[in-house]
Amino acid sequence: MLPLENFKILDLSRLAAGNMVSHMFADFGADVIKVEKPGKGDDLRNWQVNDIAHWWAVYSRNKRSIALNLKEKEGLNLLKELVKSADVFIENFVPGTLEKWGIGPDELSELNKNLIILRISGWGQTGIYKDAPGFGSLVEGMSGFASMTGEEDQKPLLPPLALADMVAGLTGFGAILMALIASKKNQLGGQVIDLSLFEPLFSILGPWAASYKISGKIPPRMGNRSNVAAPRGIYKTKDNKFVSLSASMQSMWEKLAITIGARDLIKDIRFKTNSDRLSNQDDLDDVISKFIKKFDREPLLKKFLQAGITVGPVLDISEIIEHPYVLDREILMEHYNSEYGNILMHQAFPRLNKTPGKVINSAPSIGQNTDDVLKEIGITKQQIEKLRKNKIIS
Repeated sequence: MLPLENFKILDLSRLAAGNMVSHMFADFGADVIKVEKPGKGDDLRNWQVNDIAHWWAVYSRNKRSIALNLKEKEGLNLLKELVKSADVFIENFVPGTLEKWGIGPDELSELNKNLIILRISGWGQTGIYKDAPGFGSLVEGMSGFASMTGEEDQKPLLPPLALADMVAGLTGFGAILMALIASKKNQLGGQVIDLSLFEPLFSILGPWAASYKISGKIPPRMGNRSNVAAPRGIYKTKDNKFVSLSASMQSMWEKLAITIGARDLIKDIRFKTNSDRLSNQDDLDDVISKFIKKFDREPLLKKFLQAGITVGPVLDISEIIEHPYVLDREILMEHYNSEYGNILMHQAFPRLNKTPGKVINSAPSIGQNTDDVLKEIGITKQQIEKLRKNKIIS
């Protein structure tokens, strides 16, 4: 039995954050019902490569889809019926949208007093920014993440992935589990979770606010270096490949110095302590880079790993999917999708030894499960045909 088999999740969200939340629930057995626009579906379907909706295929596996027109009263009434038997309700509309539709948290809680409601937005349900556009890229800029990323003399960099959304998604998954535990253990009933994209991302940047308050200094962008420990960086090998190296402990630095034949640097006043090394990173990197450039990547990795140096290859995706570690741990799998064929994707995670997650069903087409879901709440075949004729469902 999968650990979340008895839970029903209604997911009205679009794009990445909400789908990441419900993706985790679906992989561990929850009945995730995606409520989508008839004919259009979730906007995540539009993130494609070679006409294949790979984002949708990966992050909506194990889910069911119902196409429901929420602009019509009949569509909202059907949603309300679904709410009565749900455990969790996920949405990421602009704050106030549900209230305008007459299905805000108060109305939803009247229908189901134990309902957990996750509200995802860029900036939260309160505050001066609650009505502002809340895309992840804006949050990645305003949170401080971009200002920390890149070289010191270059412009800030946004991440090349939906980082704010994915971090919020993982946070939302944990938040719902906490709310469900509180509901069951303490008989608190349902509650509303106000999840912004901003706060989870800001929280993982480290004690940045504390550092500034203590020092009064804004840390500069440092590329691949660290402002807390040295050496740390990415270095180019003889065969034009790259390795990442970190010697953040004194013992590791001394081991590295010995391995690269520079034992005398251990007592060099420029590199004697971590603070010294932080102040002289250009000189330090020059020594390390010259040594690493003498070797091809694989022989270098072997030499360093045998010496106990914390180093690893910098891999692109073509190398990752064939890497012995990834293959041995079975991190990836191919799963058949009726629309697109075999799709390479990650296995369910995290790994539970007694109740592991599992990829069972491929991501659904728009409204693929509409009839089944409606029949489960007592809607007859004749009623379903009428709803479809009236364009309430598809």
